[in-house]
Parts: sequence; C-alpha cells; structure tokens
Amino acid sequence: MIAYHLLWQDDVNGSWIPFTVPTDEEVVWVGYDSTRAPTDLWTYWHGTLLHADWRERGQVAIDVQWGKHGSLPHGLIESDLPSIKKLNDFYAFTWLSLPDMWLGNLTRRGPWCFCHGYARYRDFSRELPLSGRLDLVVRADDAREALGAVFGRPYSRKTPWPTAPVPGR
Repeated sequence: MIAYHLLWQDDVNGSWIPFTVPTDEEVVWVGYDSTRAPTDLWTYWHGTLLHADWRERGQVAIDVQWGKHGSLPHGLIESDLPSIKKLNDFYAFTWLSLPDMWLGNLTRRGPWCFCHGYARYRDFSRELPLSGRLDLVVRADDAREALGAVFGRPYSRKTPWPTAPVPGR
C-alpha cells in the first residue's frame, strides 16, 4: 500500500483566520497486488475514509472537490456518501459561506465564489496527472516526520494508514 500526500492551495473557507497555513493537506492510499496493479483505493472525505475496490479498473483516478479538496474515488455514486457529507450539501455551503470567502480575500487572494451551477460542481472531467509532480518519496511506517520536514509544520495529523478491507465484503 502506498500513501499519496497531496498539498493543494488554500481551502476556500477560513483563510482569513490568523496563522492558518496556506495549503490544504489531503491523503489517498492505493493498495497494489504482486503484479503492481492497483487493487484498492481509500480517500479522505471530510473525516470519513471511503474505500473502492479498484481491481480490473486500471489507472487509479481520484475526483477532488472544488474549494474544500475532499477526495473521492472516481466514479463513486453520490448517494453512497455519508448522509451529512453529500456533494449537494457542500455545494449549498459554497453559497452560504460567501462572506467567509470574501473575508479570505483580505488576507490571501482566492475565489470570490463558485459562480456556477450544481452540474459543474459535480463535474470531475478535468484530469490533472500527478505522476510528473512527485516532490518526495519516503518509505516509512510513519512518514509524519519526513512530511513535516519537507512541507513544514504543523503537518496534517490525518490517519496514517487505513484498515485493510476484509475479503468478501
């Protein structure tokens, strides 16, 4: 299993709060078989670990949410998301949190709004290959020290590894 730590520009909310770090740290995990083919994919979705069986699906693909950077296994059915963490809830929040975004622009340049409809919010068709963007490779059971040294502290304290799926589930 390999953990991929992704650093995105600011979360859209809260960037005006003093001493916040101007990055959003996310992590996804990919399980591989002995032939190095991907078998499992875990993503972080606002504190919830999502899992997808990736056997026979080829290259791993992750959908990244606008503004909040929640990560979804590509092709996930929206109704499978946790009940209080649906995409339409986050889309509604982008409108309710406009004053927060505007305040954020006082301290760090960012978007004024997500000025599009829900169909565009849930459109994950734009690909961003990451293979040429790797900054660091670390082999460790716990990579937090290395990640903090390279990307700065405090570094995210997210789950270091997901629990392996139970066969047959």
